[in-house]
Amino acid sequence: MPFKLKVLIFWLSSTIFGVFLLSVFTDSVHPPAQSLRASETFLSEDNLTLIHRLNCSVEPLLSPKHNLSKEAFKWWKQLQLERRSFVTYKAAVEKLFQIFPTGPDLPKPCSDTTKTCSVVGNSVNLKRSHYGPLIDSQDIVIRINAAPIKSYEVDVGTKTTYHVMYPESARDLDNSTHLVLFPFKIQDLEWLVKAFTTGFYGMSYVRVKSKIKANKDLVMVVNPAFMRYVHAVWLGNRGGYPSTGFMALILALHICNEVHVFGYGADSEGNWSHYWETLANKNLKTGLHAGQHEYAVIERLADEKAIVFYKGWAFPLTV
Repeated sequence: MPFKLKVLIFWLSSTIFGVFLLSVFTDSVHPPAQSLRASETFLSEDNLTLIHRLNCSVEPLLSPKHNLSKEAFKWWKQLQLERRSFVTYKAAVEKLFQIFPTGPDLPKPCSDTTKTCSVVGNSVNLKRSHYGPLIDSQDIVIRINAAPIKSYEVDVGTKTTYHVMYPESARDLDNSTHLVLFPFKIQDLEWLVKAFTTGFYGMSYVRVKSKIKANKDLVMVVNPAFMRYVHAVWLGNRGGYPSTGFMALILALHICNEVHVFGYGADSEGNWSHYWETLANKNLKTGLHAGQHEYAVIERLADEKAIVFYKGWAFPLTV
């Protein structure tokens, strides 16, 4: 065999073998492409820790003194295709504070007073977790949407300080729990007033409670400007808008010095499944929300020791 041909064969063999080794090595040291997609863009945005995004000047709750900017209103009204005007919004807010407290009982944002929070999501990964006592051991416990407690106490605890919801996810509360409304449209503000007075009989995309049992003196309403801040600053405007669970977590960062996070993450098929039910539609994934990106933010905050993140024991999580 000619010498030049031998050299060519040797060079090709070496190159192929080298490429093979490189592919094996890179597969072993990098996570799968799917997990990278959730965070690679986000993680490359800046070199600062994520907790630097916490802006203590943003008021989490609505009050009669707060003047929502027209720019923020324009963003907010697109969330669920609100067609009514800024004037109508202001009238609804004015009526709201004729019934509910004007000075919300919420710890001062980013204060030096040491408070610990449990933020309890609704993921199926809470099943068999036995996190109940740990959840209840924190000063403040925040629960989200329908979130039943009865029959699930060992995994989710029994204590509730703030229960965040919107009309379509509303549930009755005991007399000591704060109802925290996340409003996505003007009708949500109107629902809150009517649910405590005459009863609500309007239409929504699902049936809503006409009346609600809760302590009206403990009612709070989240500021639409806070919702916009979470979407823009914490999620980089990804997804239609932030999930209620993600906004509750950022709210906890504003009011507590130490935040413990439970019950977040999708099931093994990538769906947001609840701990109390069997999911019927397995094609929903995370809906309109940037579920993968929200989860990447939570993991990054945990890596930075800004939160303590408990992932549950039901199965290996996916996002």
